[in-house]
Amino acid sequence: MNVAKNMEVIAVAAAILLGASCYVIAPAAPALQVASSTATLAAPANKAAMQVVVVKAKRLTALEKARFA
Repeated sequence: MNVAKNMEVIAVAAAILLGASCYVIAPAAPALQVASSTATLAAPANKAAMQVVVVKAKRLTALEKARFA
Protein backbone atom coordinates (compact mmCIF):
# COMPACT_ATOMS: atom_id res chain seq x y z
CA MET A 1 0.00 0.00 0.00
CA ASN A 2 1.41 3.38 -1.00
CA VAL A 3 1.30 5.69 2.03
CA ALA A 4 1.79 8.87 -0.02
CA LYS A 5 -1.39 8.21 -2.03
CA ASN A 6 -3.45 7.66 1.13
CA MET A 7 -2.06 10.52 3.23
CA GLU A 8 -5.33 12.49 3.08
CA VAL A 9 -7.31 9.52 4.39
CA ILE A 10 -4.75 8.99 7.15
CA ALA A 11 -4.95 12.67 8.20
CA VAL A 12 -8.78 12.67 8.24
CA ALA A 13 -8.87 9.45 10.25
CA ALA A 14 -6.36 10.85 12.74
CA ALA A 15 -8.46 14.03 13.12
CA ILE A 16 -11.61 11.99 13.72
CA LEU A 17 -9.87 9.82 16.31
CA LEU A 18 -8.41 12.87 18.04
CA GLY A 19 -11.78 14.62 18.16
CA ALA A 20 -13.56 11.55 19.48
CA SER A 21 -10.91 10.96 22.13
CA CYS A 22 -11.26 14.55 23.35
CA TYR A 23 -14.95 13.98 24.03
CA VAL A 24 -14.29 10.64 25.72
CA ILE A 25 -11.68 11.89 28.19
CA ALA A 26 -13.31 15.27 28.92
CA PRO A 27 -14.93 15.60 32.36
CA ALA A 28 -18.67 15.96 32.51
CA ALA A 29 -19.81 19.57 32.28
CA PRO A 30 -21.63 20.95 35.33
CA ALA A 31 -25.27 21.88 35.05
CA LEU A 32 -25.99 25.33 33.66
CA GLN A 33 -26.22 27.85 36.47
CA VAL A 34 -27.98 31.14 35.87
CA ALA A 35 -27.28 33.95 38.30
CA SER A 36 -30.24 35.75 39.80
CA SER A 37 -30.65 39.29 38.50
CA THR A 38 -31.44 40.51 42.02
CA ALA A 39 -28.19 39.27 43.50
CA THR A 40 -25.48 41.85 44.12
CA LEU A 41 -21.97 40.50 44.16
CA ALA A 42 -19.17 42.48 45.75
CA ALA A 43 -15.64 42.27 44.41
CA PRO A 44 -13.32 40.14 46.52
CA ALA A 45 -11.04 42.06 48.84
CA ASN A 46 -7.86 40.83 47.16
CA LYS A 47 -8.96 41.86 43.64
CA ALA A 48 -8.12 45.28 42.22
CA ALA A 49 -10.74 47.46 40.58
CA MET A 50 -11.20 46.95 36.86
CA GLN A 51 -9.19 49.34 34.77
CA VAL A 52 -11.08 51.48 32.28
CA VAL A 53 -9.56 52.86 29.09
CA VAL A 54 -11.06 56.05 27.68
CA VAL A 55 -10.22 57.01 24.11
CA LYS A 56 -10.77 60.64 23.18
CA ALA A 57 -10.49 61.73 19.56
CA LYS A 58 -12.08 64.26 17.25
CA ARG A 59 -14.53 63.11 14.59
CA LEU A 60 -13.55 63.16 10.95
CA THR A 61 -14.92 65.95 8.79
CA ALA A 62 -16.83 65.20 5.59
CA LEU A 63 -13.72 66.09 3.56
CA GLU A 64 -11.55 63.65 5.53
CA LYS A 65 -14.17 60.89 5.21
CA ALA A 66 -14.32 61.45 1.44
CA ARG A 67 -10.53 61.26 1.20
CA PHE A 68 -10.47 57.80 2.88
CA ALA A 69 -13.40 56.40 0.87
